[in-house]
Formats: sequence, C-alpha cells, structure tokens
Amino acid sequence: MPRDPRQFLYDVVTACQAIAAFCSGKSGRDYQEDLLLRSACERQFEIIGEAMTRLRDADPTTFAAIPAGKDIIAFRNRLIHGYDTVDSEIVWDVIEQRIPALGDAARRLLHEPEPPVSDVR
Repeated sequence: MPRDPRQFLYDVVTACQAIAAFCSGKSGRDYQEDLLLRSACERQFEIIGEAMTRLRDADPTTFAAIPAGKDIIAFRNRLIHGYDTVDSEIVWDVIEQRIPALGDAARRLLHEPEPPVSDVR
C-alpha cells in the first residue's frame, strides 16, 4: 500500500528541524571541524532528498509546490555519490540559507487541507 504523500512532507519537516537543532549556536567553522555534526546533518539531508524523490513520484503537484525541489534531490545525490568532494562551506550555506525556507514550505503544504474528492465520473 503506498504511503500518504503527506508522510514525505512530514519527513522533510522533521529532518529540517533536526538540522536546525543540531546547528543551533554553531558556526561554519564548528561545522567543518566536527565530524559528528557533519555526519548528522548529511544524514538528515539524505532523508530530505529521499523524501522529496518519493514525493515527486507519489504526488507531482505537491512536489512542484516546493521551491527548488529538483535541486534538493540533486544535492542529496551529490552528498551520497560525491561524498569525497563535498564542500563543507557549501553545505553550511545550505543549512543557513535554505533549510529554514524548505522547512516552512513543507510545513505549510503539510497543513493545507486536502482537496475535496470529486464525485464526477
């Protein structure tokens, strides 16, 4: 049985919140020097990217409402497949500049009422 696409939005919101909590009070330098912090954030980015991939496949309309959805998936792929070329400064910039907006967008979509089901056949 397919998962409700809202579960993917929930996963994105939860992962964004985790990244924000992990990085609260931290600097870019802290991020670069802390293997555990980098690993934890990268794991959450993997979850975000995978959830977005599944959302794209399950509900393209909702996926299209997420700004830069394709870029989010590409970022996840870069972290996983290009692990040896990941630039911590770029990841930190994404954490500071993109994660709050992504979490807000996913949260808004998650709490939108579902469209009514049509009886038209």
